[in-house]
Amino acid sequence: MDTSVARHPEEEHYGPAPRPMRFERGTDGPRRVMVGVDGTDTSMRAAASAFGVARRQGCGLTMVFVAAPSLLATLAPQAGLAQQEAFEEVAAEMRALAHQAAEEYGVPITLITRHGDAFTELAAVADEIKADFVFVGASAQAGHRFVGSIATRLVRLGHWPVVVVP
Repeated sequence: MDTSVARHPEEEHYGPAPRPMRFERGTDGPRRVMVGVDGTDTSMRAAASAFGVARRQGCGLTMVFVAAPSLLATLAPQAGLAQQEAFEEVAAEMRALAHQAAEEYGVPITLITRHGDAFTELAAVADEIKADFVFVGASAQAGHRFVGSIATRLVRLGHWPVVVVP
């Protein structure tokens, strides 16, 4: 039985319906935990941590997968097709994981897929859903030590508590 109900083309819901909020945000523990996922080991560890918090707190979990377009995709149409295939493959993997976790543990999970800059999209979704916590995986790229990673930029923005999972 498929329990997904899509409100927007990029949004899918799994598991039981979220509990109605009886209190104002911030007065009764977290109600919405968000995690950015991209299929890497660190993002999957962040997803596991966020899922554990959502399950223990009895709140909803929003998983956000952002496909960032590459410069090569804009220059070569074949590269754009390959990138779209890779996006669909990772998105399908995220759907399967969200559906399995929601069914097994009874946690309401929303999967949102977006295209664009990862930092911009994660910040926009966190603001839209009024996230109480944002979980992200630590960057494994060496250049981010000098330029700044998505996690660092989210922390500096300071709109929500950000948990960076190594």
